Amino acid sequence: MRALRRWTTALVVLAGLAMAALLLWSLARQRPQDVPWTPLDLGQPVGMFTGRKLTALTQDRGACLALLDRAGIRYNRLPDRRDGPQCGYDDVVRFLPGGARGLAYRPASLGMSCPVAASLALWEWNSVQPAARELLGTEVVAIAHLGSYNCRRISGRSSSDWSEHASANAVDIAGFRLGDGRRIIVVRDWDDDGAVGRFLHRVRDDACGLFATTLSPDYNAAHADHFHLDQAYRGPMGWRACR
Repeated sequence: MRALRRWTTALVVLAGLAMAALLLWSLARQRPQDVPWTPLDLGQPVGMFTGRKLTALTQDRGACLALLDRAGIRYNRLPDRRDGPQCGYDDVVRFLPGGARGLAYRPASLGMSCPVAASLALWEWNSVQPAARELLGTEVVAIAHLGSYNCRRISGRSSSDWSEHASANAVDIAGFRLGDGRRIIVVRDWDDDGAVGRFLHRVRDDACGLFATTLSPDYNAAHADHFHLDQAYRGPMGWRACR
């Protein structure tokens, strides 16, 4: 009887493992970004592991550029730059007009690391535009920013770690211009209790799923006028910041 019970238990465990494997296989086929081992595809819906796969692109420049190409994103690569031992970049791109499905960045000179560019594209397609259509009845035609590359430390303090801006692996988003002419400005509209405020909070929340670090006016006074978005690599399962 004991042997029979052991065999029965083993069969139940094996059946459970088989069902779990079948579930994961089905999930990988239907929503590949919800499982960790499937390749990143910018054309797939955002899933539970999309953000970590985007951050991992910081370790593989070639794979990141190939993803932009497959997604039909038009861009220019900028020349490598070095400003001392801690500052510079070698994977910066700039969207061409219409590069990320027509949305413009103002000023137009924005250059950012490839992983940040890929993340911005997914943010636009899966968050910014759907939220604008639903909540504001129009689309976003331009995003205002405060820049990407800046050879400085975090918070500007001489004793701080170096910022992701020092390698153009971050971007600061200041506002949005809508198709009907309206402008949404983070510093002015963050506390709006209507559709504009809901829009800003939704796109901030969605950015948290795509970027390794998302900081907003909820974080501190230094971020009262922008969203800081970066792809800081902190290891395969490193911590992620959302505030």
